[in-house]
Amino acid sequence: MVGYAMKDFRVIGRLGRLSLLACIGLGLLLCPETRLEAQVSVISAQALMEQTQAELGEDELGRLTISELMQEFGVPGVSVAVIRDFKVHWAKAYGVADVETSQLVNTETMFQAASISKPVAAMGVLRAVQDGLFSLDDDINDILQSWTLDGKEFTRTRPVTPRTLTSHTSGLGDGFGFPGYDPKQALPTTVQILDGDELSNVGDVFMEREPMTFYEYSGGGVTVMELALSDAYRRPFVNLMQGKVLDALGMTRSSYVQPISLEHDKNAARGHDSDGKSRGPKWHVYPEHAAAGLWTTPTDLARFMIEVQLSARGQSNRVLSQSMVQEMLNPVGVGPYAVGFSVNKYGEGWYFEHGGSNWGFRALVLAHKVKGYGLVIMTNADQGSTVLQEIRRRIQRVYKWDSLASAVERGYRR
Repeated sequence: MVGYAMKDFRVIGRLGRLSLLACIGLGLLLCPETRLEAQVSVISAQALMEQTQAELGEDELGRLTISELMQEFGVPGVSVAVIRDFKVHWAKAYGVADVETSQLVNTETMFQAASISKPVAAMGVLRAVQDGLFSLDDDINDILQSWTLDGKEFTRTRPVTPRTLTSHTSGLGDGFGFPGYDPKQALPTTVQILDGDELSNVGDVFMEREPMTFYEYSGGGVTVMELALSDAYRRPFVNLMQGKVLDALGMTRSSYVQPISLEHDKNAARGHDSDGKSRGPKWHVYPEHAAAGLWTTPTDLARFMIEVQLSARGQSNRVLSQSMVQEMLNPVGVGPYAVGFSVNKYGEGWYFEHGGSNWGFRALVLAHKVKGYGLVIMTNADQGSTVLQEIRRRIQRVYKWDSLASAVERGYRR
């Protein structure tokens, strides 16, 4: 049986309880707006998302409840946060955080964000630009102090820059993801990772084409940017990101510390294989902090996504100004990426997003550029992507996102 935990809410008074039940029973169609509206709509939305679906979807996964979906694909735990009207509308957790201990997931359980670490780190890069430490179009070798990127003949006319590194258009050709390290292994430094040192489990970072020629996803490029950011601030990346971004946004259950601290690990998920079984070590360690090293929760990542949305509207500047945050929302001109995020059109809406895939973890963040809605889904198993994409489909239908809309036909109507 798949257990679950959800955020508590309280309905005060017998009349309130009766009204609440009546509204649920009528599907909210006949209920007037009350102070309980938020709670009722949360319950209704969760129920509609969790049950079997009228629209089965391309793979007919709509025939399954959420619990059945998790069991079908061997995903012990899922945690979800939904954004509506620029706020966290609800957060809920399902299943088990760790099959070895049977500890349940709750909304405070930390998961590995994997590559979603990149857009969060990109906000730190833009904060450094805002602080005047460098520009997005500076030569990265003018920022780096502890290492030098060999551009060979590829950078004679155009340098590698923070803009190209954070949008995967730098011309770097590392061609690998980061597999992480067993907790018992010795960890390489950032420089050793970039050089492909024997302590590193990936190859060296190298140039294979001129910058801004093509888009090619590059975790190695983000690691170069991590080192440059640390050099610019003269502070460890983990510390500067905690102060400049995570603490500033109230992301109290988030940290780039690798390995995760003992205190945080008390409520952290285990990574599981494609059958939902333990893989031995509880998790892998990622010294490539900016590319893959963030531990966090869906609620904290929702706070991050909301901050981007509100900053773009000029309604918040906890980290970035309205003009600076636009760099995260407008592709650089080659490929789908802006600084940190992939930006894509679905249906009739434009969305910024990023996925994450670490050893035993899969995750997704997705939010509308202007309409104030979005989602964060985190899982603790190798087949989590299938589950989170089906949950994404259901949330979009429940909330009637414009990602499902068709263009309005041109014509006069009276």
